[in-house]
Amino acid sequence: MGHSQDEDVDSLHNKAATENVTVNSTKDCISCRHVLALMGFLGFVNVYCLRVNLSVALVAMVNSTGTEYNQSSECPTSNTSHSDPDGEFDWDEKTQGIVLGSFFYGYILTQIPGGYLGTRFSAKYLFGGGVLCTAALTLLTPLAARTSVWLLVALRIVEGIGEGVTFPAMHALWGKWAPPNERSRLGAFTYAGAQLGTVISLPISGWLCDSTFLGGWPSVFYVFGVLGILWFIVWMLIVHERPSEHPRISAEEREFIEKSLGDTSMHDDTSTPWLSIFLSVRVWAIVLSHVANNWGFYTLLTCLPTYMKQILNFNLSENGLLSAIPYFLLWFIQSTGGRLADFLRERKILSTTNTRKLMNTLGMLLPATFLVATGYVGCDKVLAIVFLTISVGGGGFCMSGFNINHLDISPRYAGILMGITNMFATIPGFVGPAIVGQLTNHDQTRHQWQIVFYICAAVYMMGMVTYLFCGTGEEQEWNDPQHHKYSLLANRDEDATLHIQHSPAELTDPNFVYK
Repeated sequence: MGHSQDEDVDSLHNKAATENVTVNSTKDCISCRHVLALMGFLGFVNVYCLRVNLSVALVAMVNSTGTEYNQSSECPTSNTSHSDPDGEFDWDEKTQGIVLGSFFYGYILTQIPGGYLGTRFSAKYLFGGGVLCTAALTLLTPLAARTSVWLLVALRIVEGIGEGVTFPAMHALWGKWAPPNERSRLGAFTYAGAQLGTVISLPISGWLCDSTFLGGWPSVFYVFGVLGILWFIVWMLIVHERPSEHPRISAEEREFIEKSLGDTSMHDDTSTPWLSIFLSVRVWAIVLSHVANNWGFYTLLTCLPTYMKQILNFNLSENGLLSAIPYFLLWFIQSTGGRLADFLRERKILSTTNTRKLMNTLGMLLPATFLVATGYVGCDKVLAIVFLTISVGGGGFCMSGFNINHLDISPRYAGILMGITNMFATIPGFVGPAIVGQLTNHDQTRHQWQIVFYICAAVYMMGMVTYLFCGTGEEQEWNDPQHHKYSLLANRDEDATLHIQHSPAELTDPNFVYK
């Protein structure tokens, strides 16, 4: 029964898209929703440049001879490698794990508030302000690091607080802008900016650290901080909260979006169905997949440069470039996977539910398999890079799986749902690096990294299996405020069971006979 409902919803969306196909051939060369996608994409490029630059810079910042820093001698040094200069900070692996994970202590705090504020008020200002906050504070990173490691940790926590609103805010914005049959490709393209930001940040950070520009490693934070501030200015000038508020949108595009979405506004008398959300098995399926995906993603995002240097013995310039290759594939798969998902749904090859499950399974199974395989390639650097690339890149399918699923089950509360799931999924951001630091502290060996990879693979499989059994692409009843209103009335009524057993339409029909 659920499957047929899913197909009916898809059929209605396909019909709406067909009837409004002329919206893409209006007098405007680029539609306003595609401008939003481009600016959101560039926003996430900046977000991840600001987030991951420390992963490479930290390698240059740490004095590996002044500490008991046990670099593995299991694998030979590259013939093209030159010795990197020692950094100025005597931080061991445990301290580095704390520094790398500190961002996420702040990041977790603003997930649900970000979704709520983005849904209730302005997602545009929230997203832009989050990027601006992180960019401005990034400029202070060298000063904080040279003052105290704990001041650096505090700074990174505050950066995380600012950046924590970005994903929920963008989900809230797409809840007001993305037609149902374009959700996968618009969302996948926008969020793929995060991976391109990683691709850009890792090699450029490596080159800047290896140079004398603005003192070497400090230039990493100055360059990306300034770029983030420049993006914020453009964002505020050309992006608008919803189609009805956009001064340059065509009448055709506005009508197309508003008809396909219906009323997505949050009125003063509309209360958020918190209990229904937290009791929803469908929401928890997304939560567990989000946690699983982020466990592997964040572990590699923060620790891959360390693995490249300590185990595979690449220098800073090689390290940054090679660490970026997996994220280029991730960006490519996220972008093309969104189009594939929408193709499968539009042609009715698969329902929304089965499309999401297929993409999610690919996005979990590929990383788990090739991450374990990486631990057994020995010192074959080429094969290690290939397997790591497939592992990280394969995770891109998840963008068209659980990651866009919030918009399927509840477009009205998508920002809040993203805040909830991303809050739980932020925990791996500080737990993952801490576990890596604990396992490899004074013991940088391939065996210890095999344990790291096994843990990641196990978590991936947990997320894959739970989503296969519990995930769905159907809109949930509590997304409709009217349904929520009748649920509240039922709870207040003396004969509550009567209201619970019948639909709102039946209850308001004067000819309906209670049974």
